[in-house]
Amino acid sequence: MARIYIIEDEAPMRTVLADTLRDAGYRTLTAADGQAGLEGVVAEKPDLVLLDIMMPKLDGFAVCRALRRLGLKMPILMLTARGQMEDKVGGLDCGADDYLVKPFNRLELLARVRALLRRTGEKAAPPANLAFGEVCIDFSRGQCRKAGRDVPLTPKELAILRLLAESSGEIVTREEFLDRVWGYGSYPVTRTVDNHILRLRQKLEDDPAAPRFLLTANKAGYRLAEWE
Repeated sequence: MARIYIIEDEAPMRTVLADTLRDAGYRTLTAADGQAGLEGVVAEKPDLVLLDIMMPKLDGFAVCRALRRLGLKMPILMLTARGQMEDKVGGLDCGADDYLVKPFNRLELLARVRALLRRTGEKAAPPANLAFGEVCIDFSRGQCRKAGRDVPLTPKELAILRLLAESSGEIVTREEFLDRVWGYGSYPVTRTVDNHILRLRQKLEDDPAAPRFLLTANKAGYRLAEWE
C-alpha cells in the first residue's frame, strides 16, 4: 500500500485529499505548513508527495528544492490554485514531476497519482554487483575483492558504493550520502562523507592521491568514473 504525504495548509482541502486517497486504498500522512512537511517527508520517506505552493513558513517551491537537494527522488505532484504558466514551469524546474491546478477533478487526481507511482515502480532494481578496474563487489554477500584478494569493507563503505552504483555515474551530493547512508536523524557533518571516500580510495584505488574511479565532482559530491 503506497504512502502519500500531503503538504497543504488549508484544512478543508487537506481533509478532502486525505479522504479521497484513503478511499482509493492509499495510506496518507499530512502536514499543514512547508517546514513541517519538509521534516515529515525526510523522516517518513513516502512513496509520493502532494505539495501545495502557497503555504506558511516554506512555500512549495522551497520544499521541493530542499527535497531534491537531499537526494530524495520520490515523485512530487504540485497542487495549487495558481495556474499561470510561470508557476507551472517554476514547479517543474525545481524538481516536481507533475502539476495540477485547483479546483481539480477527483478522478484526474487519482489518475495522476497512479501514473506517477507506476512510473516509479518501473525503475530498475538496485544493482547486486559492482565492478571497476580490478575491483569486484557483491552487495548481496557484502564481499569485496581486488585483484583476486579480499578487501574488508564496513557496512557504511558498502552502502556508499551501492549508492554510487545506483546513481549510474551521476553526481551523488554529500547531503544525499548523509541522508541515505547515515539517516536524517543522526546527520553527521559533511566531512564524514569525505573521510569515508578517502578510506575507500585507500582500499580500492591503485593511487589514492590520483583516483581513477571514485572521483570528486565539482566539489559538490562524488561519482563513479566507470559510468563515463
